[in-house]
Amino acid sequence: MSKEIKEVPVLRVQNLGITFGGLKAVDSFSIDIGKSEFVGLIGPNGAGKTTVFNLLTGVYMPTEGSFYLEGQKMNGKKTHQVVAAGISRTFQNIRLFKKMTVIENVMVTMNMHMSYSLVSSIFRLPKYWKQEEEARKKALELLDIVNLKDKADITAENLPYGQQRRLEIARALGTGMKLLLLDEPAAGMNPTETSELLDIINVIRTKFNISILLIEHDMSLVMKVCERIQVIDYGVTIASGTPEEIANNPKVIEAYLGKDEEEGVALC
Repeated sequence: MSKEIKEVPVLRVQNLGITFGGLKAVDSFSIDIGKSEFVGLIGPNGAGKTTVFNLLTGVYMPTEGSFYLEGQKMNGKKTHQVVAAGISRTFQNIRLFKKMTVIENVMVTMNMHMSYSLVSSIFRLPKYWKQEEEARKKALELLDIVNLKDKADITAENLPYGQQRRLEIARALGTGMKLLLLDEPAAGMNPTETSELLDIINVIRTKFNISILLIEHDMSLVMKVCERIQVIDYGVTIASGTPEEIANNPKVIEAYLGKDEEEGVALC
């Protein structure tokens, strides 16, 4: 009888943790994310969510545990190596090249895939122009997905806040990642902007067939897009399951709202 062969997860995290000055910010964090899976990572403020992202992108080096991208161990790799391997992210606080144009912000993420030489770049040889044109075309396609194609030549700092958020997503997509980490993409957005973001996320899921790990405080957004949700509090996982299971989990409700079992408070 043949054994069932399980697909290697895009991301496998095993007992990942980090300690700052004797304080465990993240403790024994584990998660598997399969191909094209959309997973939410939620928890109260200060729970350690962004710290997890910083561990997965080489900003911090874990003091315990390990993590793998399609079976490749990523511990100890620097941020640019992590991005080259296939993990990209957005940030809680917008980080754009604000003096560059919208399209330049996206094209700069494609530099790692350029193969023309320094000589070709200096003397503007045919190989340089060909690859730059290909990058520009791809950048415009990504900007179209996030509804910013008509803003391509505007300086990034002149975009409204919500559009800057969407530009960050386009820039992350430009790296050609396998796993996209979205850190509170709806933060500061009004309901109309959040609704547009939801549409964009759904297009990204369909078009790119990538895995996504989302941190978000807007529970209505989380419940609509995530197939599975993991909850951490004080750096420790307290629950994992479907959106419905999480919304009615007493431990999760207590972590967010305080213990009130009689009222049966749910998150959605």
